[in-house]
Amino acid sequence: MLSSIDATAQKGEKYYFYDNNDLIDIATSWLHGGKTKPRDTSATKSSKLRISGVPAAGYTLQTGFAALVSANAAFYTSPDAKTSSALTSFTYTARNQIIFPFQTSIWTKGNKYNIVGDWRYLYFPSYTYGLGGYSTLSDGYLINYSAARIHQTLLRKVRENMYAGVGYNLDYFWNIKELNPSGQTDFQKYEQASNGVIGKTEVASGITLNFLYDSRENSINAESGEFINVIYRPNLVAFGNSATWRSLVFDVRKYIKISKSSDNVLAFWSYDWLTVNGKPPYLMLPNTGSDPYSNTGRGYIQGRYRGNNMIYLEGEYRFSLTPNGLIGGVVFANAESFTEYPNNKFETVAPGWGMGLRVKLNKLSRTNLAIDYGFGLGGSQGLFVNLGEVF
Repeated sequence: MLSSIDATAQKGEKYYFYDNNDLIDIATSWLHGGKTKPRDTSATKSSKLRISGVPAAGYTLQTGFAALVSANAAFYTSPDAKTSSALTSFTYTARNQIIFPFQTSIWTKGNKYNIVGDWRYLYFPSYTYGLGGYSTLSDGYLINYSAARIHQTLLRKVRENMYAGVGYNLDYFWNIKELNPSGQTDFQKYEQASNGVIGKTEVASGITLNFLYDSRENSINAESGEFINVIYRPNLVAFGNSATWRSLVFDVRKYIKISKSSDNVLAFWSYDWLTVNGKPPYLMLPNTGSDPYSNTGRGYIQGRYRGNNMIYLEGEYRFSLTPNGLIGGVVFANAESFTEYPNNKFETVAPGWGMGLRVKLNKLSRTNLAIDYGFGLGGSQGLFVNLGEVF
């Protein structure tokens, strides 16, 4: 469909102002002197792989300046399946950090099964600020570690949009070392209280019991629907843990399309991570940015707050800025709370807020480049970049 401001493009000179345009259309049109039509989105449910990728340089609070290559792929295993996706990236930062995730969500024919994977490697010297919500930015110091994650889940359909299944989660941290801490730290106190020693390795290993409700058609950039994911994880000594502990995660999202005549969407997210009993390793405690895509708490550095339990809420309004859909914008606000140590009570709330731009990289998979600037308490602020929506 053509926008009214470019009706003359039907005769063929330019195609920059077509509705539902993306950077691929712009580049193709430019390379062909403006004589190439944008790709048709009317028949996108095919097995063809839709790949989006971007090399970039940027800056975030947790990494400093960073160079990265990020890519995702969207495809359908059959015409009656939801969008399957795979996301990977490689990041190297000015703080000598290496981040290499590979995350997948595969829907089989008729959406009978959903196979979810989250595998990653990290070399991640990063700041920690202690436990609870009363710390300040000046309390931060570096803790160095390497980490590997293998999370794999198989979900089976039990009714429309509803799934149940099992999985296995392994999180392994090694070469853990505090760099220039000032006095006895919360890390040292917590580790000594948990294990009697300050370890150089931490292991979290356990099966998971999973419940999923997902009525979204597109997990990369949802326009409507709901997402509810509940994960119960018993980490037993029998699976290699130094002590038994159990956790429960609720990931709940709601998307509301404002009108049929626009792409504007109101989105809500709640991410709550609770320790049911026992003591998780320090680096496995719920913390800012500890969701699978490291996106909670825009406005704060990753790991800014940490505690045995976490409650998180966020709302975002997404809207178009150009008639062809190439550029969009968002405004967002969030709030997070962590329990104090050792009383395990919620006593503080840390709000965050900000705005951002969206650039449509691939309209067939609805992949946007997300560039946000967020603010938090105590002068906390920073730039946050994602390939795909934050949630």
